[in-house]
This record gives sequence, C-alpha cells and structure tokens, in this order.
Amino acid sequence: MPDAPDAALHPGLSCRFTRAIARRPASSIARGLRAVDRGDPDLALFEAQHAAYRAALEAAGVSVTLLPALDAFPDSVFVEDAALCFPGLAVALRPGAASRRGEAAVLRPALEAAFGTVVELPEAVSVDGGDVLVTDREVLVGLSARTDAAGAASLAETLAPHGYRVRRVATPAGVLHLKSDCATLGDDAVLATPRLAAAGCFPGYRVIETAEGEEAAANAIRVNDRVFLAAGHPRTAERLEAAGYALTILDLSEAAKLDGGLSCLSLRFAG
Repeated sequence: MPDAPDAALHPGLSCRFTRAIARRPASSIARGLRAVDRGDPDLALFEAQHAAYRAALEAAGVSVTLLPALDAFPDSVFVEDAALCFPGLAVALRPGAASRRGEAAVLRPALEAAFGTVVELPEAVSVDGGDVLVTDREVLVGLSARTDAAGAASLAETLAPHGYRVRRVATPAGVLHLKSDCATLGDDAVLATPRLAAAGCFPGYRVIETAEGEEAAANAIRVNDRVFLAAGHPRTAERLEAAGYALTILDLSEAAKLDGGLSCLSLRFAG
C-alpha cells in the first residue's frame, strides 16, 4: 500500500469555488457514448435537469458561465472530461475516446477568457477529466480505458511546477472513470464505493462508503458548504448527513444514461 499523503497542501482546493463553466446539452445527445445501453436521453428533460444543476451551483455561491450547445460533439455537455481547472491555471486534456478529441480545442476560448494561458498535454497521450480526482493534498489519476500511463505522467510533469503533486492509482476493472466510484468531500474525506475503498487508493483519508446497491452515488461533488448528490440513493444520503454534510439532491437521470454524473457537467474553480 502506498504511503499516506502529507497534510493538506492546498486547503479548500477541492471544494471551495466561485466560478464554473458548463455547456448546454447538444441536440445530438442521443448519439453520446455509453458503456451500457439504458435508452436514449430525453433532450428536453436533460435541459431541465441541467438548468436545475446550474441553479444549484448558483445557490451554492458559484457564478456559472454557460456555453452554447455543440451538436458536432454529442458528449460535449460533459465539459469536465476536456479540461482541468486550478486557481490561475487551466489544462486542456486529451479525452481517450476518438469522438471526443476535438472538444478541448472548442473549449479553449472559454478557458483562455477565464485563465489567460492554457497549458496543453501532448497529442499522443490520453487523459479524461473523469479520471482525475483533485483533493486538498494531491491530484489522483486513475488509469482506465480512457486515461493511459503516458497521460498520467504528462499531467504530473505539467502540474509539478505549479506545486501540485500527482499520484497514479489503478481503477478497478469494469469502472469507466475513477470518479465513477469516488468523490472528494474536502477536509481529507472522500466518498467511495466499497470496491474502490478496498483497492487502497486513499491511505490517510477518511472514507465514507456508498451503501450497497447505491454505487452510482459515488459521483458526487462538494461545492462550498454543500454536497451535491444524485437522487435515488437514500442510504448513502443518510451516511453523509450523519457525517455532518449538508446535501443538495439533484435528479440527473438523463446524464446517467450516457454514463455522466454530477462532476462531469461543470468545470469548477476559484478565481
């Protein structure tokens, strides 16, 4: 098992935000990628759920920049996969799916408007934002079908001069993205599925496990003083509330049909 990470190097990095970037769902959303066919998302319902998500961000103290839909990229509503945002720093990523490779370039003007300079990873590597978990201590990168070892190494090299340490972890078989199975809760705490918690990814952290049968709840986000949780996971909600977290429950049924969740739908940062 790897050594426990140091105490928080960047307090509040993982959960204190003032701004976010989101993108409207595309009319082509039904052509989006999915590991399991749960039926096509309903565009009108997706738009309503996306609006509720943005309203929750605003209510939590976050100003949202809403970008127009990109019909050429069915998965472009999931903006987190194409970039990473830190205070004063944006990194354009290289999504692993070929159909998503152009999303970072289209997102770049919005990143430049927010951050000025945008750092890019080499074209030959693959890193999906869904495989990158930022805590107050470190940046965890999960290797998966969408993120390779070269991408993790390149991201570590990119972030090191800015004071961010990257640690590579193994994503369990059958898990699309690292953050499909975990979320940072701030204050050295994470929410994780039992299978990921058992994999030894979180030494030194306080781990709250999702309830049996509620593994999809693991893709949560903490936004300032709230934890956003997907609807339909009452026992996991009880565990979080018992641990002292104030919850905002959101219905994201349509995003879930495309393997998307709470973290995927926005880029959140302080600045």
